Amino acid sequence: MNPQAKLISATSLLLGTSITISSNHWMMAWVGLEINTLAILPLISKSHHPRAIEASTKYFLTQAAASTLLLFSSMTNAWFSGQWDITQLTHPMSCMLLTTAISIKLGLVPFHFWFPEVLQGSTMTTCLLLATVMKFPPITLFFLASPSLNPTLLSLMAIASAALGGWMGLNQTQIRKVLAFSSIAHLGWMTIILIYSPNLTLTAFYLYTVTTSAIFFILNTTNTLKLSTMMTAWTKIPPLTTIFMLTLLSLAGLPPLTGFLPKWLIIQELTKQGLTIMATTITLLSLLGLFFYLRLAYCATITLPPNFINYTKQWQISKPTNILTTTLTTLSILLLPLSPMVFTVS
Repeated sequence: MNPQAKLISATSLLLGTSITISSNHWMMAWVGLEINTLAILPLISKSHHPRAIEASTKYFLTQAAASTLLLFSSMTNAWFSGQWDITQLTHPMSCMLLTTAISIKLGLVPFHFWFPEVLQGSTMTTCLLLATVMKFPPITLFFLASPSLNPTLLSLMAIASAALGGWMGLNQTQIRKVLAFSSIAHLGWMTIILIYSPNLTLTAFYLYTVTTSAIFFILNTTNTLKLSTMMTAWTKIPPLTTIFMLTLLSLAGLPPLTGFLPKWLIIQELTKQGLTIMATTITLLSLLGLFFYLRLAYCATITLPPNFINYTKQWQISKPTNILTTTLTTLSILLLPLSPMVFTVS
């Protein structure tokens, strides 16, 4: 892609995200989401592969439908209440339409169908943007409108997302699809606590972004797209592959790694709210995700390629690991052990 086109897309992404997260008027939030959608489309389709074109088409259609619902929701609320403020969402139909629109944009169950296919047709860098940056504005709108949303509906969608994200990731061999279903499962954790502690939703999203970004950067460095390739990736950069295993376990939520912190806080808050059954259910569903994270970690560090099958020799590469990858992997592994010190200082 032309460097000028990349610069325009990156600037538009930054502009659209900034407009949405800083606005308190529905029309400005909608404009920011539209700028984001138009900015990411060239990045998805830049390889000119049929799968990339298909992914960009699916992304455009689903995001256009979600934006239409969001605009209709805000106009309905303004019609009945005279308010365009995001925090003043009072009409029940507007709340239902907003929940549907944001769920489509995030990829929550039952509106998840587009997300794995779009990630599979995109490059690793674009997948990183779709799984992290593009979810920030909708999460922010959920955060601002959280007092007006239906807790029963959100809880059902959260449980369904955690279940389907873990279940569908079990039989995947494409790493981008595994990470897509991982994102859906993590969105279930963020959504289930949204009504009771919106700040905790943002905390979970930030930590998920750090850990997922570290994984995408490592996969981009080792040029790994499938499980079969990952089985020989350890010959490229052995220390980085070991760190990759720890980062995967952190994303799975195993203590004492960073990924355990948001799950621990969410379970604690749900228990305080008297929702013990809900906390137990979503904790048990996270075991499904733990299985495919462990499978990825096993393939990355323990599995040796069988000698009787021809495979391409993966020579060690001299591609340097940038400082961003080092910082993100360190945070995704060591942030939980350091968190008591951080809380003490703050």
